[in-house]
Amino acid sequence: MNLTKRQFTQALAASLLPLGQARAQAFPNHPLQLVIPFPPGGATDVAGRLIGKKLGERLGQAVVIDNRAGAGTVVGATVVANAPADGYTLLLSSGSTFTLNPALNPRLPYDPVKSFEPIGMAARVPMAVLVNKQVPIDTLKQLVSAVKQAPDRYAYASFGSGTSSHFAGELVWNALGIKLLHVPYKGSAPAMTDLIGGQVPISIDTVAAALPHVRSGKIKVIALTGPQRSPLLPEVPTVAESTGTDFAFDAWLALMAPRGLPADARQRLQVALAETMSDNDLRDKLLAAGMQKDWASAQAVSKLIDAELPRMRAIALRAGIQAE
Repeated sequence: MNLTKRQFTQALAASLLPLGQARAQAFPNHPLQLVIPFPPGGATDVAGRLIGKKLGERLGQAVVIDNRAGAGTVVGATVVANAPADGYTLLLSSGSTFTLNPALNPRLPYDPVKSFEPIGMAARVPMAVLVNKQVPIDTLKQLVSAVKQAPDRYAYASFGSGTSSHFAGELVWNALGIKLLHVPYKGSAPAMTDLIGGQVPISIDTVAAALPHVRSGKIKVIALTGPQRSPLLPEVPTVAESTGTDFAFDAWLALMAPRGLPADARQRLQVALAETMSDNDLRDKLLAAGMQKDWASAQAVSKLIDAELPRMRAIALRAGIQAE
């Protein structure tokens, strides 16, 4: 009788072992790496740190931020594209990675679709048409009139050739039927410095970068490029409102993983991101940093990339945009 009990106990323990092992190995069972393909301190880095902290709380594991800046997000994106598809290496990046760079360079070391698996949309970064405070232009209508009267007088700054601000500018001018000379800078900060100083009369930049200078009266914002007004600048109209069109373009941030995730890891990450983006505290912190929470499903991100990529290629061809 005692032997039978021992045999039964051993058999029961053996039958429970795989279940215990499965539980021990359930995703995630160690910290995750979130690659930010921009330097520390920028809008994407700020968003990544806020989102990463909340995401880690829901996953029960730390999310470690890894800034891998370089080549207009290509460096960081390539790191993630080549990482194991196990869910432990993630990328938070913008349309620069998935639609702008591919529109300019067909020989990237990653494929914008085949190399990545969307987890979901995280946020949008509205962009704005900015004007030096001494320039007598307060609306897009006045801008059109001024440029048509003196077509060689007006130039605009972007934070780099082939960046989202460059594409946004060319889209706005095309919608308005005008042409401005493009002056590319190596980043938002030097472009903003020259706009404030009057070395360039107009620029396209993010609301996040512009907001402190707008509030201090150093620059003016005359239009937003997104589909709707910003809660941070509710009095500023959109380009769509000013032109009576469906114009919409802004920078967006999506969470991605290497293509080929296990089904359990994919589902866990997608659910955790959806829960993270429903957090009101996170919403308020993103908004204070000039960004808007804008969760969308993995399928929605895929559709956005499929629709935006050919559009960006057409814009680059028409405007002669080239990567630096």
